[in-house]
Amino acid sequence: MEKAKVYFTKNITSEGVIKIYEVLGKKLPGKVAVKLHSGEQGNQNFLRPEFVKQMVEHVNGTVVECNTAYGGERNSTEKHKKLLEDHGWDKYFNVDLMDAEGPDKVLKIDNGKILKENFVGKNIDNYDSMLVLSHFKGHPMGGYGGALKQLSIGCASTEGKSWIHSAGRSKDQFEIWDNLPEQDLFLESMADAAESVHNLFKGNIVYINVMKNLSVDCDCCAVAEDPCMKDIGILASLDPIAIDQACIDLVYNSKDPGRDHFVERVERQHGIHTIEAAADLGFGTREYELIDIG
Repeated sequence: MEKAKVYFTKNITSEGVIKIYEVLGKKLPGKVAVKLHSGEQGNQNFLRPEFVKQMVEHVNGTVVECNTAYGGERNSTEKHKKLLEDHGWDKYFNVDLMDAEGPDKVLKIDNGKILKENFVGKNIDNYDSMLVLSHFKGHPMGGYGGALKQLSIGCASTEGKSWIHSAGRSKDQFEIWDNLPEQDLFLESMADAAESVHNLFKGNIVYINVMKNLSVDCDCCAVAEDPCMKDIGILASLDPIAIDQACIDLVYNSKDPGRDHFVERVERQHGIHTIEAAADLGFGTREYELIDIG
């Protein structure tokens, strides 16, 4: 497999997001789903609606999310809709909670390491293409969160999230947390699920990772650590594996004093294994050319 192209800019602005999308040269057709993170109540690090507004409008997109599988303000449709209002998402955009009403859409995974099917919000069928607009940061369970996590956990319904977290043991959000699988099985399940969504939109999906507010904690944490590193930039690619690998490499190669703390979180949770497992599945590559567009 030839190297993937990953574009990079230090210009972390709304205009910078549009510019790097345009450089990709891929126009997303039809009805565009913009998958992003709505941010847990109390979280201070998530990307705000005002930051992504121009990009969502540029592709005439609909912001899409799914409910969670843990306690908080996003694990039911009623609570999640209130949070979307509180955070200002519905002020600017059409917002679609894709699993607000069942049944889920089932995606088959023929070559999965762990999972043979993935459960996503059924409204995903309403879209012709997808922009995966990820806030790259650390994560308490996955080590890091980027494009692959948005594809897998992000697009999964509540039952789908439970299925991934439990490595295919259960779809019950209330029982999975007492009997979690060995860590690598969870990470491989994320890779399996990510492939199923990538393939659903194959050829009509774009990935943008924004490396700002670099906390070791995810936007799903109501109480998250403040960022430990300075902002790095924005990356874009058609390859979700390459873009996450490039972000990881930028962190590892950084001379920022907070770099070691971030890396410790990634390595403690064996986070790079998600990238390894995804590359083994073959829907992208870890080999990339980083192209700085200024």
